[in-house]
Amino acid sequence: MRFRWLALVVLVVSLAGCGGAPGGQDADSGEKAGSGTPDLSTMTIDASGGEKVEVRVEIADDPLERERGLMNRTSLGEDRGMLFVFPKEQPLSFWMKDTKIPLSIAYIDSEGRITDILDMKPLDDEPPHYTSSEPVMYALEVNQGFFDERGVEVGDQVELPG
Repeated sequence: MRFRWLALVVLVVSLAGCGGAPGGQDADSGEKAGSGTPDLSTMTIDASGGEKVEVRVEIADDPLERERGLMNRTSLGEDRGMLFVFPKEQPLSFWMKDTKIPLSIAYIDSEGRITDILDMKPLDDEPPHYTSSEPVMYALEVNQGFFDERGVEVGDQVELPG
């Protein structure tokens, strides 16, 4: 009887550590629960000013991740962002529903060329939305001002994560 009671206590304690936001992520930071850091990849932008600008990105490559994006986050690290990956080039339009931090978005075509850079206002879900000027395959969201501060411009080339 004592063994069963001990086994039950161990089971309850181990299951209690499995709670948290859906998908094993901290709702505010997007970090994997218990790991302290999200799964990040590095991408490099060959900026017009001649510098290589590195960004550590979370990849949103399935419909649910793309829909959730950076919603409900309260901050984003200085050189961090989220790269939205789509299956083919298409016109894209983003909004800021439930997104609490000011962001800039760069639309990127399948060849890695930045086609647009737009600043987005927190919690802005009113049309018109933030729309690409041509079909693109990627969208990179970073803290507002990131591109300006590093000399990144439309036409710059991006080395996408592998």
